[in-house]
Amino acid sequence: MFVISIEDVRGLLILVSPSKGACFVAEETSLYKKPFATTRGTAYVTNSMQIFAPQETDPQETRAALVPEMVGRLVKLGAQVVVESGLGEKASWPDKVYTDVGATIENDRMAGLAEADVVFRVGKPPVPEVDALKKGTIHLSFLDPFNERPLIERFAAKGITAVSLEMMPRSTLAQKMDALSSQASLAGYQAVVLAADRLPKIFPMMMTPAGTLSPARVFIVGVGVAGLQAIATAGKRLGARVEAFDTRPIVETEVKSLGAKFVKIDIGETGQTAQGYAKELTPEQIEKQRQGMAKVCSRSDIVITTAKLFGRKAPVIITKEMVAGMSPGSVIVDLAAEGGGNVDGTVLDEEVITDNGVRIIGIGRLECRVPQHASQMFSANLTSFVEHFWDEEAKALPPVDLEDEILKGSVITHGGSIVHERFKNS
Repeated sequence: MFVISIEDVRGLLILVSPSKGACFVAEETSLYKKPFATTRGTAYVTNSMQIFAPQETDPQETRAALVPEMVGRLVKLGAQVVVESGLGEKASWPDKVYTDVGATIENDRMAGLAEADVVFRVGKPPVPEVDALKKGTIHLSFLDPFNERPLIERFAAKGITAVSLEMMPRSTLAQKMDALSSQASLAGYQAVVLAADRLPKIFPMMMTPAGTLSPARVFIVGVGVAGLQAIATAGKRLGARVEAFDTRPIVETEVKSLGAKFVKIDIGETGQTAQGYAKELTPEQIEKQRQGMAKVCSRSDIVITTAKLFGRKAPVIITKEMVAGMSPGSVIVDLAAEGGGNVDGTVLDEEVITDNGVRIIGIGRLECRVPQHASQMFSANLTSFVEHFWDEEAKALPPVDLEDEILKGSVITHGGSIVHERFKNS
């Protein structure tokens, strides 16, 4: 190895090698090994954990799994951060912004994967990229584990510790790592912005010399993270008159706190899971729900549906008859489009105009329309995961403890096996 430059990083004297951007620190010798002589004295080869963030393979994906701000936090921990060239381009972060905060740029994607101890990415990887990983690598991303059995089995066969972000526990401890919630909040906001753009009316009430314009009426179905953000955006920020419905009566207080009206429909006994999600309804309950919502839909300018069932097809709660009862120019945004849709007539990644002039928007992953903030939040979720488990003395993640609450809930494969209770015997 040859040292080619000296840089001041975190107040340390860093000697940088041209070989994969490896760093050598003269001051903190206890953290490093393999001393060798340089013209500046003795340098030490780093023994730090390498985190690699590749570009996404889905051409429609605009998010980056790692943003410059989080690179800085990981470098301060003692990790070596490597990103594939072009990682942040779709979110307007050029490579130089990453190198300025301590990342190394890798042009050879497969080499970056092969050398990584930890991989950050947004979407599930193609199988050939799993094969490129070394045994023991920790892989963090959305995995869609209920529908990707062959991928899960491949992770296990390669000895990869695969963390599914969809399975992150909904707990106070794991809140900072909850990527589903962080992305859902942006999708809820963007759903309202998109609907406002398509609606041939303005949102707020406006009094003018030409007369008074009534506020738009917005109906939100499902008051989870996305629904709450949609309520806040439509009502508090844009001035619409908002109504909302959820099968969980417990959320009524949250709806009212945002200035919206909670629609009560008697569908019998309901509730929520231990993870905070609405329980699946019976066919009879769904029919009662539809009947109760039909009148609200007919008087609404905008309907936004958010009812997803993780690992299962989304329930159809807005029928063709309900759509037919809405006024021409009305807009429906179906946030469950990727799971089959809550609306009869939704087409994934398309906008459909019905015979009676209602626009049904089924655009998937609306959070991708705000890639900087979506990437910022997603990257913070992954960085918080690493920070939570980081061993300061070893400057690395410790061995995986499957008795840990967070790891028990989110690790799908480890040590050559499928270890998650919901998947290992399926």
